Amino acid sequence: MAQIPASSDRQFSADTKIWYSLKCAISTSSGFQRWQLERDTQLQGIRLEQQVQRYLRETLETLAY
Repeated sequence: MAQIPASSDRQFSADTKIWYSLKCAISTSSGFQRWQLERDTQLQGIRLEQQVQRYLRETLETLAY
């Protein structure tokens, strides 16, 4: 019998697609690429997703300051 996805499953899928699109857009931005160059040795071995999360956190902390 086929399972019908719950609304929370559909929302998770939509959220995943949105995050993927945002991650792609951020990772190709000049600000992100400059940030990567400044932290080259600190970012080695870290997945792109983690880099984007760190970039967003640092950017928001700077803006909040």
